[in-house]
Amino acid sequence: MSEKAADRPIVGALWMGLSGLCFIGVYVGVKLVGTRLPAAESAFLRYALGLVFLLPVLRGLLREGLTWQVTKLGAGRAFLHTFAVTLWFYAMARIPVAEVSAMGYLTPIFVTLGAVVILGERLALRRGLAIVVAILGVLVILRPGIREITPGHIAMLGTTLCFGVSYLIAKRLTDLASADMVVALLSVGVTIGLIPLTIPVWIAPTSFEVGMLMAVATFAVAGHYSMTFAFRSAPLTVTQPVGFLQLIWSVATGYFLFGEHIDALVILGGTIIVGSVLYLTLREAQLKRKRERKTPL
Repeated sequence: MSEKAADRPIVGALWMGLSGLCFIGVYVGVKLVGTRLPAAESAFLRYALGLVFLLPVLRGLLREGLTWQVTKLGAGRAFLHTFAVTLWFYAMARIPVAEVSAMGYLTPIFVTLGAVVILGERLALRRGLAIVVAILGVLVILRPGIREITPGHIAMLGTTLCFGVSYLIAKRLTDLASADMVVALLSVGVTIGLIPLTIPVWIAPTSFEVGMLMAVATFAVAGHYSMTFAFRSAPLTVTQPVGFLQLIWSVATGYFLFGEHIDALVILGGTIIVGSVLYLTLREAQLKRKRERKTPL
């Protein structure tokens, strides 16, 4: 991270806060679309409509071109993401916003596990304990045997798992291609991947549903760009805690806009997961600083 980035914590925090608000806009849009459209179709329309945001960078993408390795990695990531977004749309329309948000914080945990299983990284004791704590947070939210675990909850677990592996592939892709190319491969790949899932269940969408899904696409793109600007402006130790405010905003959104009950145990479980992710973030930042100090000039 550059010195300039480390010197702009307020700017980074503001960009991260804006990113969280944009993703709350995504949640609201999907909730308003509801369950009339199949999850795969809603996801397809969101990604297909979002392709319009690639037009400004299309010329640069054509000049950059594709290598075989980038194509393979991009296709694999798009395949995983196709199922992840379908499961996410299914879960979002069926379980409270707060539960979707809280369980969504599991993705960094799955990224850490994936780094151990797929990339062969060492699982240190502290990282292992953080993962165990996060799993306990999930159990607090789901409370198996005490309340019903719905298909929406299972879908959300599948979502975070697929997203975790997808982000590991994205990490490798960013070393081989530009950020615009990485985004374009995902957007186009997921749109194509959703076609066979959408055709058998297609229902003609209303103008309201199309408008909402266009808004979802817009908020999603704005959220990702805001997050990128946040990462460029400040280290993760600054931006990550701000990102966790999204859990509070999601609880408030569910309560005030959709009349969802505030479940104290969901908030507790989400806080436990957030705490473990925050610890992992701070620990990784600390280890990175140690490695940089040991690196000879």
